[in-house]
Amino acid sequence: MPNLNLGQTLDHHIGGRSHPPSSGEYLDDPAPATGQLAGRIARGNEADVEAAVAAAQAAQTGPWGETSVAERADLLDAVADAIESRVDEWAALESADTGKPISLARSIDIPRAISNFRFFAGAIRHSRSDMFPMAGALNYTLRKPVGTVGLITPWNLPLYLLSWKTAPALAMGNTIVAKPSEVTPLTASALAETLTEVGLPEGVFNLVHGLGPEVGQPLVAHPRVRGISFTGGTATGARVAGTAAPLFKKLSLELGGKNASVVFADADLEATLDGVTRAGFANQGQICLCGSRILVEESIYDEFLAGLVKRVKALQVGDPSDPATQVGSLVGQAHREKVESYVALAREEGGTVHCGGERPGGDLAAGAFLTPAVVSGLGQDCRTVQEEIFGPVVTVQPFADEAEALALANGVRYGLAASVWTRDLARAHRFSAALDTGMVWVNTWLLRDLRVPFGGVKESGVGREGGHLSLEFFSESKNVCIKL
Repeated sequence: MPNLNLGQTLDHHIGGRSHPPSSGEYLDDPAPATGQLAGRIARGNEADVEAAVAAAQAAQTGPWGETSVAERADLLDAVADAIESRVDEWAALESADTGKPISLARSIDIPRAISNFRFFAGAIRHSRSDMFPMAGALNYTLRKPVGTVGLITPWNLPLYLLSWKTAPALAMGNTIVAKPSEVTPLTASALAETLTEVGLPEGVFNLVHGLGPEVGQPLVAHPRVRGISFTGGTATGARVAGTAAPLFKKLSLELGGKNASVVFADADLEATLDGVTRAGFANQGQICLCGSRILVEESIYDEFLAGLVKRVKALQVGDPSDPATQVGSLVGQAHREKVESYVALAREEGGTVHCGGERPGGDLAAGAFLTPAVVSGLGQDCRTVQEEIFGPVVTVQPFADEAEALALANGVRYGLAASVWTRDLARAHRFSAALDTGMVWVNTWLLRDLRVPFGGVKESGVGREGGHLSLEFFSESKNVCIKL
């Protein structure tokens, strides 16, 4: 069984077994809520990436390349079963490594990882190929694995997002070299061990720990890695694209967001306040889909702002291991300093900080905690409004009418998601269609069906994942034309 304890030393996972770093060097992995050491991880380099790619290539031409759809689907279900049998342990590990509340890890992160494996097991079992008859001939489409693919995942939803990529990649018969964030490596290593334990052949899933320039860049640049699925910041995504595109790799980029929650005067006020508060501060605001820009119709602006501030002040900031905690620690001290700099910037730009943006003392003083902040009084051109903060900070802006709301909502360089809060069904359809985003929620937030497209426009990414789109990304289509 995988080691789900803190304080462990994590090596790479290459060729189905533990693989120490070729450099002999390790990185510290501090627990953000306490500052204590959660573990030490291998500091990978290009040599480790080369070893992982070689193992993946060997596995592709071995028995894995001959597995059936049914065998791959059964394996994904076995992974889901293995994680489900120890949900509380996985959740505790994820919470300690990220600083997020244990209640969030237990109710969202780990169950979603289980669902990802189960969903793609079912999706591959029920997938079908196209067939196009023509005069005197028959065309049909085959789907083959891309080959060896690189998966690069962020620190905010470690297992959740790694499983979102791993499950469809395996379902389509690919081999994998994964690079998790060096900030939150624990559940990635546990997943690698679990995959081996349920019978995945050696070399099919390989894990290389380390820093982006030392592991991520060699992985993206490797000529035998034929696809890259990356989730992370927009600046890093641009570097990934700049490396991968000239090599004609398949590329999926899920990048940043500066998402708007648009509140019209006819919305159900209490339900909207609850939903917008959740959208702004879930996982300490460290979700690319968080609604960090709240746009409110002028006629209810003062009432809404007062209600929002009241709710945010009431959020329970505390020890992530306490089930009552609603806001845990940020992922680390450096990230907290970045978020704090935006609270200071908001004041410099003329904004009013109604609550939050402070370091709690007492038992929380050693961790990377920051109280959730609500800011008003900023113009659309202010950096605090325009730039992704990725923390527990929201801005609130009034609008006069639907046209101004749309201009404000679309007036950033990102286009990942938005939420619209209104009782007017016609407006909901009209406004949602006009938003320049990849996803829109109406009178809800983060209600996800795994079959639907996931991704953004503008600087929020390239491509879509989810459902059959993920299976298509992790495969190559081949048309066969038979003359009759």
